[in-house]
Amino acid sequence: MSKHTLPLNEVLGFQAGDKRIDILRRVGQAGSISEAAREAGVSYKAAWQALETLANLAGTPLVEKAVGGSGGGGATITPAGRRVLEAADEMARARRRILDSFEHGDASGRAALALRTSMRNQFPCRVGTIKAYKGQVRVQLLLVDGSALHARITRESVELLGLEPGREVLALCKATAVRVADCIEASAADNVMTGEIVRAGRSASGGEVTLRLASGVQLVGFAAAGGAFKAGRPAMASIDEASVVVGVLN
Repeated sequence: MSKHTLPLNEVLGFQAGDKRIDILRRVGQAGSISEAAREAGVSYKAAWQALETLANLAGTPLVEKAVGGSGGGGATITPAGRRVLEAADEMARARRRILDSFEHGDASGRAALALRTSMRNQFPCRVGTIKAYKGQVRVQLLLVDGSALHARITRESVELLGLEPGREVLALCKATAVRVADCIEASAADNVMTGEIVRAGRSASGGEVTLRLASGVQLVGFAAAGGAFKAGRPAMASIDEASVVVGVLN
């Protein structure tokens, strides 16, 4: 693939400190995926997942793996991989210059610089407990008022994101993943929250509803047909734990 068509914006996103980039860099230094995984403090499977994700985003292999070897064999960085690392270094330098120019900037300002997404529900949290759950990991996310929601993600994602209790993260979910109703029965797979309606569509077939939770977070979701939702009334929202995305800011 030509260096002019390598989609660096997709590969690097908005975080030059991405753990995946760190693993790619370590592969180049160590000449081994297994060694890079050990140095990065992640499993071999997580390292492979990181490299595969980057390759998918780039549309071309970033690492060439030698055949054989129980430890994964040798590996080298492709020209495309080297270009990704060069761009990551330049992004890190530029980001540092920008942040240094805002001496009084706060965390929310840094978040705005670091992340863009189509997901309308985004709110800061701290990681609470991290527990194994049916072959996955259940991560507790604590809002500013101490209330919690949960996300179910893979062990590899926990490793690659560097999640641990107390770490500040973002919880994200699509508005279409949020079900709003007058009353919702909780299930083991759902986050159920109560709030006050701030805004509600008037469509008879249901529509968009915005709730203000006790934490102050405004949650956007959709109600089914037949609901009579009005501003100021209480309502409940349900989000499947598998629909909650965890984001980190480096």
